[in-house]
Amino acid sequence: MAKIKFEYIWLDGYKPEPNLRSKTKILELESYAGELDQVPMWSFDGSSTQQAEGHSSDCLLRPVGVYPDAGRKNAYMVMCEVLNPDGSPHVSNSRAKVEDDEDYWFGFEQEYTFVADGRPLGFPKNGYPAPQGLYYCAVGDGKVTGRDIVEEHLDACLHAGLSITGINAEVMLGQWEFQCFGKGAKKAGDDLWISRYLLFRIAEKYRINIEFAPKPMKGDWNGSGLHTNFSNTAMREKGGEGLFKAICEAMGKVHQEHIAVYGSDNHFRLTGLHETQSIDKFSYGVSDRGSSIRIPIGAVENGWKGYLEDRRPASNADPYQIAQRIIMTVKSANVS
Repeated sequence: MAKIKFEYIWLDGYKPEPNLRSKTKILELESYAGELDQVPMWSFDGSSTQQAEGHSSDCLLRPVGVYPDAGRKNAYMVMCEVLNPDGSPHVSNSRAKVEDDEDYWFGFEQEYTFVADGRPLGFPKNGYPAPQGLYYCAVGDGKVTGRDIVEEHLDACLHAGLSITGINAEVMLGQWEFQCFGKGAKKAGDDLWISRYLLFRIAEKYRINIEFAPKPMKGDWNGSGLHTNFSNTAMREKGGEGLFKAICEAMGKVHQEHIAVYGSDNHFRLTGLHETQSIDKFSYGVSDRGSSIRIPIGAVENGWKGYLEDRRPASNADPYQIAQRIIMTVKSANVS
Protein backbone atom coordinates (compact mmCIF):
# COMPACT_ATOMS: atom_id res chain seq x y z
CA MET A 1 0.00 0.00 0.00
CA ALA A 2 1.28 3.44 -0.90
CA LYS A 3 0.52 6.61 1.01
CA ILE A 4 -0.55 9.27 -1.47
CA LYS A 5 -1.17 12.96 -0.80
CA PHE A 6 -4.35 14.51 -2.20
CA GLU A 7 -4.66 18.29 -2.01
CA TYR A 8 -8.37 19.14 -1.97
CA ILE A 9 -8.87 22.59 -3.53
CA TRP A 10 -12.05 24.66 -3.43
CA LEU A 11 -13.42 28.20 -3.68
CA ASP A 12 -14.53 29.92 -0.48
CA GLY A 13 -17.54 32.17 0.08
CA TYR A 14 -15.82 35.55 0.19
CA LYS A 15 -17.16 38.33 -2.02
CA PRO A 16 -16.91 39.92 -4.51
CA GLU A 17 -14.50 37.18 -5.64
CA PRO A 18 -13.78 33.87 -3.94
CA ASN A 19 -10.38 32.84 -2.60
CA LEU A 20 -8.72 29.49 -3.14
CA ARG A 21 -8.56 27.16 -0.15
CA SER A 22 -6.92 23.75 0.18
CA LYS A 23 -6.03 21.01 2.63
CA THR A 24 -4.26 17.66 2.36
CA LYS A 25 -5.77 14.19 2.74
CA ILE A 26 -3.56 11.08 2.92
CA LEU A 27 -4.97 7.92 1.36
CA GLU A 28 -3.42 4.45 1.40
CA LEU A 29 -3.93 2.83 -1.98
CA GLU A 30 -2.47 -0.24 -3.65
CA SER A 31 -2.16 1.73 -6.87
CA TYR A 32 -3.33 5.04 -8.24
CA ALA A 33 -3.25 6.49 -11.74
CA GLY A 34 -5.42 9.58 -11.44
CA GLU A 35 -8.84 7.95 -11.27
CA LEU A 36 -11.48 10.35 -9.96
CA ASP A 37 -13.67 7.59 -8.49
CA GLN A 38 -10.94 6.61 -6.03
CA VAL A 39 -10.96 10.05 -4.40
CA PRO A 40 -13.68 10.26 -1.72
CA MET A 41 -15.88 13.15 -0.67
CA TRP A 42 -14.51 15.16 2.25
CA SER A 43 -15.68 18.00 4.49
CA PHE A 44 -14.41 21.25 5.98
CA ASP A 45 -15.34 23.96 8.46
CA GLY A 46 -17.46 26.36 6.45
CA SER A 47 -17.68 28.82 9.35
CA SER A 48 -14.03 29.69 8.66
CA THR A 49 -14.56 30.36 4.95
CA GLN A 50 -17.77 32.46 4.88
CA GLN A 51 -19.75 29.37 3.85
CA ALA A 52 -21.55 28.31 7.05
CA GLU A 53 -22.50 29.32 10.57
CA GLY A 54 -20.63 27.97 13.58
CA HIS A 55 -23.62 26.04 14.91
CA SER A 56 -23.87 24.06 11.65
CA SER A 57 -20.47 24.44 10.06
CA ASP A 58 -19.86 21.32 7.95
CA CYS A 59 -19.62 21.74 4.18
CA LEU A 60 -18.85 18.95 1.75
CA LEU A 61 -16.13 18.75 -0.88
CA ARG A 62 -17.03 16.82 -4.02
CA PRO A 63 -14.01 16.00 -6.22
CA VAL A 64 -14.51 16.96 -9.87
CA GLY A 65 -10.98 16.71 -11.26
CA VAL A 66 -7.59 15.21 -10.36
CA TYR A 67 -4.23 16.60 -11.47
CA PRO A 68 -0.65 15.33 -10.90
CA ASP A 69 1.32 17.61 -8.59
CA ALA A 70 4.94 18.10 -9.66
CA GLY A 71 5.76 20.08 -6.54
CA ARG A 72 5.21 17.23 -4.07
CA LYS A 73 6.18 13.57 -4.00
CA ASN A 74 3.35 11.06 -4.46
CA ALA A 75 0.81 13.87 -4.68
CA TYR A 76 -2.22 14.98 -6.65
CA MET A 77 -4.35 18.11 -6.70
CA VAL A 78 -8.11 17.62 -6.46
CA MET A 79 -10.45 20.33 -7.74
CA CYS A 80 -13.68 20.28 -5.73
CA GLU A 81 -17.17 21.70 -5.68
CA VAL A 82 -18.64 22.83 -2.38
CA LEU A 83 -21.91 21.16 -1.35
CA ASN A 84 -24.33 21.60 1.52
CA PRO A 85 -24.63 18.73 4.04
CA ASP A 86 -27.63 17.40 2.11
CA GLY A 87 -25.56 17.14 -1.08
CA SER A 88 -27.09 20.13 -2.87
CA PRO A 89 -24.78 22.77 -4.38
CA HIS A 90 -23.70 25.48 -1.95
CA VAL A 91 -24.79 29.00 -2.86
CA SER A 92 -21.11 29.89 -3.44
CA ASN A 93 -20.71 27.03 -5.93
CA SER A 94 -20.59 28.89 -9.26
CA ARG A 95 -19.40 25.75 -11.07
CA ALA A 96 -22.72 24.00 -10.42
CA LYS A 97 -24.54 26.79 -12.25
CA VAL A 98 -22.58 26.31 -15.47
CA GLU A 99 -24.15 24.67 -18.51
CA ASP A 100 -21.40 22.23 -19.42
CA ASP A 101 -21.72 22.24 -23.19
CA GLU A 102 -18.52 20.83 -24.70
CA ASP A 103 -19.46 22.40 -28.02
CA TYR A 104 -18.06 25.60 -26.51
CA TRP A 105 -14.29 26.05 -26.28
CA PHE A 106 -12.64 28.69 -24.13
CA GLY A 107 -9.17 30.18 -24.08
CA PHE A 108 -8.46 32.33 -21.03
CA GLU A 109 -5.63 34.88 -21.20
CA GLN A 110 -4.76 35.27 -17.53
CA GLU A 111 -2.85 38.45 -16.75
CA TYR A 112 -1.41 38.98 -13.28
CA THR A 113 1.21 41.05 -11.47
CA PHE A 114 4.03 40.05 -9.15
CA VAL A 115 4.03 42.30 -6.07
CA ALA A 116 6.75 42.80 -3.46
CA ASP A 117 6.52 45.29 -0.58
CA GLY A 118 3.25 46.63 -1.97
CA ARG A 119 4.60 47.52 -5.43
CA PRO A 120 4.93 45.63 -8.71
CA LEU A 121 8.09 43.57 -8.76
CA GLY A 122 10.89 45.61 -10.31
CA PHE A 123 9.43 49.00 -9.38
CA PRO A 124 11.77 51.10 -7.22
CA LYS A 125 10.66 51.75 -3.64
CA ASN A 126 10.27 55.42 -4.50
CA GLY A 127 9.26 56.67 -7.91
CA TYR A 128 8.71 54.64 -11.03
CA PRO A 129 10.64 52.67 -13.65
CA ALA A 130 10.87 53.78 -17.27
CA PRO A 131 7.47 54.20 -18.98
CA GLN A 132 5.72 51.31 -20.69
CA GLY A 133 7.04 50.26 -24.05
CA LEU A 134 10.07 48.05 -23.43
CA TYR A 135 8.49 45.47 -21.11
CA TYR A 136 6.03 43.61 -23.36
CA CYS A 137 7.50 40.24 -24.41
CA ALA A 138 10.87 41.61 -23.34
CA VAL A 139 14.11 39.91 -22.38
CA GLY A 140 16.92 41.28 -20.27
CA ASP A 141 17.59 42.45 -16.73
CA GLY A 142 15.58 45.54 -15.90
CA LYS A 143 13.03 44.80 -18.60
CA VAL A 144 11.51 41.68 -17.04
CA THR A 145 11.19 40.46 -13.45
CA GLY A 146 9.99 37.18 -11.97
CA ARG A 147 10.94 34.91 -14.86
CA ASP A 148 12.08 32.11 -12.50
CA ILE A 149 8.58 31.94 -11.01
CA VAL A 150 6.96 32.07 -14.45
CA GLU A 151 9.05 29.18 -15.78
CA GLU A 152 8.49 27.04 -12.68
CA HIS A 153 4.76 27.71 -12.89
CA LEU A 154 4.68 26.77 -16.57
CA ASP A 155 6.42 23.46 -15.92
CA ALA A 156 4.10 22.65 -13.00
CA CYS A 157 1.03 23.36 -15.13
CA LEU A 158 2.26 21.19 -17.99
CA HIS A 159 3.09 18.37 -15.55
CA ALA A 160 -0.47 18.63 -14.20
CA GLY A 161 -1.86 18.12 -17.70
CA LEU A 162 -3.25 21.64 -18.04
CA SER A 163 -3.64 22.99 -21.56
CA ILE A 164 -1.36 25.98 -21.12
CA THR A 165 -0.77 27.27 -24.64
CA GLY A 166 1.72 30.05 -23.95
CA ILE A 167 3.26 32.65 -21.64
CA ASN A 168 4.60 36.17 -22.11
CA ALA A 169 5.76 39.22 -20.20
CA GLU A 170 3.09 41.90 -20.32
CA VAL A 171 3.05 45.67 -20.90
CA MET A 172 3.78 46.76 -17.31
CA LEU A 173 6.98 45.76 -15.54
CA GLY A 174 6.26 42.87 -13.18
CA GLN A 175 3.14 41.89 -15.14
CA TRP A 176 2.82 38.54 -16.94
CA GLU A 177 0.28 36.45 -18.79
CA PHE A 178 -0.38 32.79 -19.44
CA GLN A 179 -3.01 31.30 -21.71
CA CYS A 180 -5.16 28.35 -20.61
CA PHE A 181 -7.41 26.46 -23.06
CA GLY A 182 -10.29 24.09 -22.36
CA LYS A 183 -13.17 22.36 -24.10
CA GLY A 184 -16.38 22.80 -22.14
CA ALA A 185 -17.06 25.52 -19.60
CA LYS A 186 -16.50 23.41 -16.50
CA LYS A 187 -13.22 21.85 -17.62
CA ALA A 188 -11.91 25.20 -18.83
CA GLY A 189 -12.80 26.79 -15.50
CA ASP A 190 -11.35 23.90 -13.49
CA ASP A 191 -8.04 24.14 -15.30
CA LEU A 192 -7.77 27.89 -14.85
CA TRP A 193 -8.45 27.66 -11.10
CA ILE A 194 -5.82 24.92 -10.75
CA SER A 195 -3.32 27.05 -12.68
CA ARG A 196 -4.07 29.97 -10.35
CA TYR A 197 -3.61 27.71 -7.32
CA LEU A 198 -0.19 26.61 -8.59
CA LEU A 199 0.83 30.21 -9.25
CA PHE A 200 -0.01 31.27 -5.69
CA ARG A 201 1.69 28.24 -4.16
CA ILE A 202 4.91 28.56 -6.16
CA ALA A 203 5.15 32.29 -5.46
CA GLU A 204 5.06 31.53 -1.72
CA LYS A 205 8.58 30.11 -1.97
CA TYR A 206 9.86 33.37 -3.40
CA ARG A 207 7.96 35.48 -0.84
CA ILE A 208 6.19 37.21 -3.73
CA ASN A 209 2.50 38.06 -3.84
CA ILE A 210 0.28 37.44 -6.86
CA GLU A 211 -2.07 40.33 -7.64
CA PHE A 212 -5.14 39.74 -9.80
CA ALA A 213 -6.56 43.25 -9.30
CA PRO A 214 -7.66 44.69 -12.66
CA LYS A 215 -5.74 47.91 -12.06
CA PRO A 216 -2.74 46.97 -9.91
CA MET A 217 -0.98 50.30 -10.42
CA LYS A 218 -2.81 53.60 -10.84
CA GLY A 219 -1.65 56.01 -13.50
CA ASP A 220 -0.39 55.49 -17.02
CA TRP A 221 0.03 51.71 -16.64
CA ASN A 222 -1.90 48.90 -18.25
CA GLY A 223 -4.46 47.04 -16.18
CA SER A 224 -4.80 43.27 -15.98
CA GLY A 225 -7.50 41.38 -17.81
CA LEU A 226 -8.77 37.87 -18.39
CA HIS A 227 -9.42 38.18 -22.10
CA THR A 228 -11.67 35.26 -23.01
CA ASN A 229 -11.53 33.65 -26.43
CA PHE A 230 -14.57 31.54 -27.25
CA SER A 231 -16.09 29.53 -30.07
CA ASN A 232 -18.62 26.84 -30.85
CA THR A 233 -18.84 24.39 -33.73
CA ALA A 234 -20.80 26.81 -35.91
CA MET A 235 -18.14 29.49 -35.46
CA ARG A 236 -15.28 27.09 -36.08
CA GLU A 237 -16.69 25.15 -39.03
CA LYS A 238 -19.56 27.04 -40.69
CA GLY A 239 -18.57 30.62 -39.95
CA GLY A 240 -19.65 33.63 -41.94
CA GLU A 241 -19.56 37.38 -41.38
CA GLY A 242 -23.25 37.39 -40.55
CA LEU A 243 -22.80 34.78 -37.81
CA PHE A 244 -19.93 36.61 -36.15
CA LYS A 245 -21.63 39.99 -36.26
CA ALA A 246 -24.91 38.54 -34.96
CA ILE A 247 -23.07 37.17 -31.93
CA CYS A 248 -21.38 40.51 -31.37
CA GLU A 249 -24.71 42.33 -31.62
CA ALA A 250 -26.23 39.91 -29.09
CA MET A 251 -23.32 40.64 -26.75
CA GLY A 252 -24.02 44.36 -26.98
CA LYS A 253 -27.67 43.92 -25.99
CA VAL A 254 -26.69 42.40 -22.63
CA HIS A 255 -23.46 44.31 -22.07
CA GLN A 256 -24.25 45.19 -18.45
CA GLU A 257 -25.19 41.60 -17.63
CA HIS A 258 -21.72 40.55 -18.77
CA ILE A 259 -19.99 43.34 -16.88
CA ALA A 260 -21.82 42.25 -13.71
CA VAL A 261 -19.95 38.93 -13.67
CA TYR A 262 -16.68 40.08 -15.23
CA GLY A 263 -14.86 40.97 -12.00
CA SER A 264 -14.96 43.66 -9.33
CA ASP A 265 -13.25 47.05 -9.74
CA ASN A 266 -13.23 46.54 -13.49
CA HIS A 267 -14.16 50.20 -13.97
CA PHE A 268 -10.62 51.14 -12.96
CA ARG A 269 -9.36 49.13 -15.93
CA LEU A 270 -12.07 49.64 -18.57
CA THR A 271 -11.50 53.34 -19.15
CA GLY A 272 -11.16 53.52 -22.92
CA LEU A 273 -7.37 53.79 -22.51
CA HIS A 274 -4.61 51.18 -22.40
CA GLU A 275 -6.19 48.86 -24.98
CA THR A 276 -9.68 48.87 -23.48
CA GLN A 277 -13.16 50.12 -24.27
CA SER A 278 -14.97 52.16 -21.60
CA ILE A 279 -17.01 50.07 -19.20
CA ASP A 280 -20.23 51.93 -20.10
CA LYS A 281 -19.81 51.42 -23.84
CA PHE A 282 -19.90 48.39 -26.13
CA SER A 283 -18.12 47.99 -29.44
CA TYR A 284 -16.64 45.34 -31.68
CA GLY A 285 -14.20 45.43 -34.55
CA VAL A 286 -11.74 43.45 -36.59
CA SER A 287 -8.28 43.40 -34.97
CA ASP A 288 -9.40 46.18 -32.59
CA ARG A 289 -7.91 45.82 -29.12
CA GLY A 290 -9.68 48.97 -28.04
CA SER A 291 -13.07 47.33 -28.50
CA SER A 292 -15.19 45.21 -26.19
CA ILE A 293 -15.11 42.27 -28.60
CA ARG A 294 -12.18 41.77 -30.96
CA ILE A 295 -12.74 39.85 -34.18
CA PRO A 296 -9.32 38.31 -34.89
CA ILE A 297 -7.93 39.08 -38.32
CA GLY A 298 -7.12 35.38 -38.64
CA ALA A 299 -10.81 34.50 -38.42
CA VAL A 300 -11.67 36.98 -41.18
CA GLU A 301 -8.90 35.68 -43.43
CA ASN A 302 -10.11 32.13 -42.77
CA GLY A 303 -13.52 32.86 -44.26
CA TRP A 304 -14.92 34.24 -41.01
CA LYS A 305 -14.28 30.97 -39.19
CA GLY A 306 -12.68 30.68 -35.77
CA TYR A 307 -13.28 32.46 -32.48
CA LEU A 308 -14.05 35.81 -30.88
CA GLU A 309 -12.14 37.53 -28.08
CA ASP A 310 -14.13 39.12 -25.26
CA ARG A 311 -11.74 41.73 -23.87
CA ARG A 312 -14.00 42.90 -21.04
CA PRO A 313 -13.35 40.33 -18.24
CA ALA A 314 -11.02 41.48 -15.48
CA SER A 315 -8.09 39.40 -14.28
CA ASN A 316 -9.86 38.61 -10.99
CA ALA A 317 -13.07 37.28 -12.58
CA ASP A 318 -14.47 33.81 -12.01
CA PRO A 319 -14.03 31.77 -15.24
CA TYR A 320 -17.13 29.68 -14.50
CA GLN A 321 -19.31 32.79 -14.48
CA ILE A 322 -17.66 34.22 -17.58
CA ALA A 323 -18.19 31.02 -19.56
CA GLN A 324 -21.79 30.63 -18.45
CA ARG A 325 -22.67 34.20 -19.40
CA ILE A 326 -21.05 33.84 -22.83
CA ILE A 327 -22.88 30.57 -23.55
CA MET A 328 -26.20 32.15 -22.57
CA THR A 329 -25.66 35.13 -24.85
CA VAL A 330 -24.44 33.17 -27.86
CA LYS A 331 -27.42 30.84 -27.63
CA SER A 332 -29.77 33.81 -27.35
CA ALA A 333 -28.48 35.10 -30.69
CA ASN A 334 -30.41 32.26 -32.37
CA VAL A 335 -27.74 31.65 -34.97
CA SER A 336 -26.14 28.36 -35.91
